Amino acid sequence: MDHPQAVIEKGQRLAQLLQRVEQGEALAEVCTEVGIEVTPDRLVALQIKYEAGRRSWEALIDGRHGHEQKVTADMKEWLYERKRQDKRLTGPQLVKALKVQFGVELSVGHINHLLRQVELSRQTGRPPKPVVEKETERGEITEQVVDNAGLFFPGSS
Repeated sequence: MDHPQAVIEKGQRLAQLLQRVEQGEALAEVCTEVGIEVTPDRLVALQIKYEAGRRSWEALIDGRHGHEQKVTADMKEWLYERKRQDKRLTGPQLVKALKVQFGVELSVGHINHLLRQVELSRQTGRPPKPVVEKETERGEITEQVVDNAGLFFPGSS
């Protein structure tokens, strides 16, 4: 069967990755050198396919017709570190930053998915209500949440 050159190269790189890991090299190191991100769970599935296909790279073809992986390990690490530095960054801001830094355009949904995987996503829901401090006649400071209190307390917000 004829395959596009990108599919052939990917299958051969996966076979190389499996052989090097089998020889005892670290998975993360080999992934970086080969240029393919493979999780330990995915590695097990690839090893099974590789053995079932008589250790041929053709067995590792996934049917995606050579689509490249957009997010590499170094891109993920950069994204996570950037988000750790500034928790207020939003998905659209991170999309623009990734485009500038790596030249890769991802969707906001994919960025948020990656951040949720490592528990770096922003808190969902409404922000907390503002607290107003008031000084009483005796000089004591009290804190009150007065948002939407205008109905009951004239002169409030």
